[in-house]
Amino acid sequence: MARKFDPITLEILWRRLISIVDEADSTVARTAFSSLLRDAHDYTCMFTDGQGRELAQGTFATPGQSGAMALGIKNLVNRMARDTYRPGDVFITNDPWALAGHLNDVCVMSPIFYKKRITAFTACVFHHSDIGGRVSSDNHEVYEEGLFIPLVKLYDGGKLNRSVLDMIRWNVRTPDEVTGDIRSQIAANHVCAEKICRMLYENNMNGLDDLAEEIIGRTERSMREGIKKVPDGIYRAQGVVEQMEGKEDIIIKAAVQVRGSDIIVDLAESSPQVNWGGNVVYNFTYAYVHMAVKSMFDPDIPNNEGCARPITLKAPEGTVVNCRFPAAVAARMQIGHFMTEIIYRALSQAAANRVIAGSGGTPATMNVFYGRRNNGKPWHSVIIRGGGMGASGAADGHYVAIFPANGANTPVEIFESDTPLIVEKRELLVDSGGAGRMKGGLGRRVVLRIPDDADGPLPPVNLGIQSGRYRYPPEGLFSGKAGAKAQFLVNGKPGNPYGLTQLSGGDVVTMDAAGGGGYGDPLERDPEMVLEDVIQGYVSPGRAEEDYGVVVDPVTMRIDREATNSVRQSRKRV
Repeated sequence: MARKFDPITLEILWRRLISIVDEADSTVARTAFSSLLRDAHDYTCMFTDGQGRELAQGTFATPGQSGAMALGIKNLVNRMARDTYRPGDVFITNDPWALAGHLNDVCVMSPIFYKKRITAFTACVFHHSDIGGRVSSDNHEVYEEGLFIPLVKLYDGGKLNRSVLDMIRWNVRTPDEVTGDIRSQIAANHVCAEKICRMLYENNMNGLDDLAEEIIGRTERSMREGIKKVPDGIYRAQGVVEQMEGKEDIIIKAAVQVRGSDIIVDLAESSPQVNWGGNVVYNFTYAYVHMAVKSMFDPDIPNNEGCARPITLKAPEGTVVNCRFPAAVAARMQIGHFMTEIIYRALSQAAANRVIAGSGGTPATMNVFYGRRNNGKPWHSVIIRGGGMGASGAADGHYVAIFPANGANTPVEIFESDTPLIVEKRELLVDSGGAGRMKGGLGRRVVLRIPDDADGPLPPVNLGIQSGRYRYPPEGLFSGKAGAKAQFLVNGKPGNPYGLTQLSGGDVVTMDAAGGGGYGDPLERDPEMVLEDVIQGYVSPGRAEEDYGVVVDPVTMRIDREATNSVRQSRKRV
């Protein structure tokens, strides 16, 4: 007989599961070697029940990894018969088609035994800064992008397979950092396993499956109740994603059908896969479709398999949203991150108050820097940068947010300690947020210098960029204006933001992140809000009048009410 849980006990156990995986997250923050993990939090910890159904993930999990893991981990754990697993087993893989879409996302997975039976699986995916290969978006096949690790045992019954670890070490530029991060993954999984077994013991439980059934079922019902509030229908939208210079743009077409409590997303008319690294595997596409639906209809409930059950995704193989092996996939976020925005745009026709305008952090900008110091020692660092978030019907967009991904901006002090580079400037970009009744978030400028000082010229520095929004700015919604476009300059001149750039001592790089789109008619924005933006330096007095029809005296910093009324009335008549 399945065990039943009263509401109070269920809530306590559910919250305890979340706290367990959050403790694993904290373990990563304390033990990871790479600043991309310690400071930018580009990783996801999670665990499943004994059947491989996602049960809990870290509060700060990144959607691209967590959504892909919800599908991928279940498939991985069921590849093998249950009687082949042993206590102390640790598996490792970075197969893009099995999990999160590119080789840098390395998964470490372990079975959890309790009373001599498998009760759960725990897994974490880290975005490793270094996985070898040619670090550039313009690769043509996955073989160029680094080391491909199929699903193998890193530990067999508690015994390290040193050959696997040696293979990894010899294929990356910074082996101590990479293997240190793998050990951090093992530590996070160990924390999950230990705490889950303690919870089972303290609550006189024989396993997690009964609890999982209750949690997943309740989550599914909650999601479906939210979806039912939207009128049935098929809602369509498309997005244009820029490619490298001289190549045809990519078109993503979405038909989102709401049918009762189900949502069916059809991407069949999207562009075919491309011959560079922007291709997206099915799991990663699903992850950001899931992100859109979950954030719209039930944002507060913790993520587990129940969130995914109402969602069906149709993405034909061979399209850019479900590419075939061995397509290049390293820069999959340059296209994959747009899934959330396109779903929002489609469903804005039916649920205007649940969506946001286009975001400058879509896609997030990943900058991969690597080279050698003057003493010959290799160095390697990755920073992920966000832009202005799109505004909603209720609030302005956040400034410099990594959205729809979930991460943090690496502090200047950490970046400068990890690399020989100098950060000369990091500032918000005035007027970069799209005008609207609610204003889009501001983008940000970062200026970096390659040192050329008394210690001698630094060896060449390689910069691989994965980014976007250089030609097409984030769109506004409901008469809101677009945010400012992104910009990449080398020594004041436009550089190549889609591939590999080699820099020398004395070079200065300027990177501007895009601003978020506005929401609603700018002439409906409260003049006092416009004035506050001018006072804070977010909007210039000239743009306050041009975009919002609000006349601000630049000396007294007061609104000219008569002039403002006159400007707004004349524009409304037009």
